[in-house]
Amino acid sequence: MNKFLLKRPIISEKSILAQEANKYFFVVRNEANKMEIKKLIQTVYKVKVKAVNILKTHPKKKRVKGKEGTLGAYKKAMVTLQKGEKLDILPQ
Repeated sequence: MNKFLLKRPIISEKSILAQEANKYFFVVRNEANKMEIKKLIQTVYKVKVKAVNILKTHPKKKRVKGKEGTLGAYKKAMVTLQKGEKLDILPQ
């Protein structure tokens, strides 16, 4: 199990609203799978994970001042915790 599979939590308005349903979002490395993410979340945060869903985002083309570039693709994990479990990932 590699502790560097988790890059960072995703903190957005949508992800904060999903926390009411015990769902948390993380950016993970591209080679990570569901079982590795589940084990890592359980050991690092000491919570019980109910389910892990993985989404792959594709690169997006953007144009700035006439020059075209791309925003990188990444993989994100939606982690659902069991009832009564909480994660404190918001900055204070």
